[in-house]
Amino acid sequence: MDTSPIPLIKAVLPKVPLMGKTALTHTFGLSEQSKHWDLRTALTISILRSFITDGPVHPVSKVQHISLKDPGIKGNIWVSKVTMAAPQEHNIRQALFKAIEGLKEPGQPEGGFTLPKLLPVEAEWTGYRAGATKNSAELKIPEEQKYTEMMREVSSPTTILYFHGGAYYLMDPASHRPTCQKLARLTKGRCFNVRYRLAPQNPFPAALLDALVSYLSLLYPPEGSFHEAVRPEHIVFAGDSAGGNLSLVLVQTILEFRRQGIMIHWNGEEREVPIPAGVATCSVWADVTHSSPSCEENALFDYLPSVSVTGDAGMEYPPCDIWPTNPPRKNLYADDGLLCHPLVSPLAAKSWEGSCPLYIQTGQELLTDEDKHIAHKAALQGVTVVYEEYQAMPHCFAMVLEQLPGSYTFFSNWSTFISDIVCKRERVTTKGTHYAAKTLKVTEVDVTTLSVSSDEEVAARMRERARKMTARQPDTMSKL
Repeated sequence: MDTSPIPLIKAVLPKVPLMGKTALTHTFGLSEQSKHWDLRTALTISILRSFITDGPVHPVSKVQHISLKDPGIKGNIWVSKVTMAAPQEHNIRQALFKAIEGLKEPGQPEGGFTLPKLLPVEAEWTGYRAGATKNSAELKIPEEQKYTEMMREVSSPTTILYFHGGAYYLMDPASHRPTCQKLARLTKGRCFNVRYRLAPQNPFPAALLDALVSYLSLLYPPEGSFHEAVRPEHIVFAGDSAGGNLSLVLVQTILEFRRQGIMIHWNGEEREVPIPAGVATCSVWADVTHSSPSCEENALFDYLPSVSVTGDAGMEYPPCDIWPTNPPRKNLYADDGLLCHPLVSPLAAKSWEGSCPLYIQTGQELLTDEDKHIAHKAALQGVTVVYEEYQAMPHCFAMVLEQLPGSYTFFSNWSTFISDIVCKRERVTTKGTHYAAKTLKVTEVDVTTLSVSSDEEVAARMRERARKMTARQPDTMSKL
């Protein structure tokens, strides 16, 4: 593995003037962010934003390749790599396609999406390795033995089905090992960290099909699996950003199965697809069109670029072997006619009735309004919702700014929800909390009044934004 600091030095050196300017304005209180951030946060976000908005635009394939680099395994972590065999029957594909069609708007044409193949799904069982140090090397033992050793240290029935973030085209379970290790340690459980297929090579609904296969594999293990069958009340879907999207749309898929009375033929048995114990999301990306007002209004506190920075038409995106696609489409993840579909953008979901409890966390970021609206709507429809908002914090702040007290608070709350929804379910009730920056002063908020927009206004904004999108830069996060 190349550990040379030279590439990092070359990348950061041009940012020295920016760092100096940021330090000056922060120290003298000349910026709005200085009221809420410490200097380290200001520098980190300023540099991240500069890399994303001011740097050269690279081909999608290059950015994706860089994001998939495996940093290796060491420290207080167990990782057991597995491959879940695809079921003998293809019924699960047809069930998913029926759910997609069932959730379309009346009059919307059938189809309009790529039909993914049913393939085995790779994943990483991840747990906390208590006896190791931060520099302990990975043990050179078979994967099944790693799983056995991990399970010796798991003392809770909690199983977290984790979906990583990355705008559906970046990153990997390897990039999210620290997050899964932390959740496993705090919950005393284990994570099943899924390597779902990435766009643009594998557009919607490939990732959702992989997520569904992963869940069924936990419930009804294929032959040769390391794990025993996991009860649905012990499983929590969790994810950050696009992984939060995948967590929510997987629940929406299951709800639609139940509405249509769909059963799955799975390795010779007819199986139901039960609702899990809960869903726990971090900065969930619920609208792939980026249509909410916060996508502009909260730009001051986020490192993600707003539409006003990139423009509706975006900038020229260097062609490569995976983008643009043939036939062309506007969005990296989904075909043009499905950008506002509830299984692509869960912000568009009409009903959350019957859902398991939801934990929705956001900062003061581009995605805040869409997260608020989902929490608001689900709570009004009788779903238990725990909503948390952190003032002046950017997208996925606890993973980017790990040293902040607010990051510790978030991980503690995230893991507590997961543990409680499995082991102490009676403790979980609908609750909204706002955390002030720096002080972490708590203010309770009414979850049922979080959103000021009607469903009709939200839908209209999404349709208008989808109409304006182009394939030149397919979304505002595509320079990450």
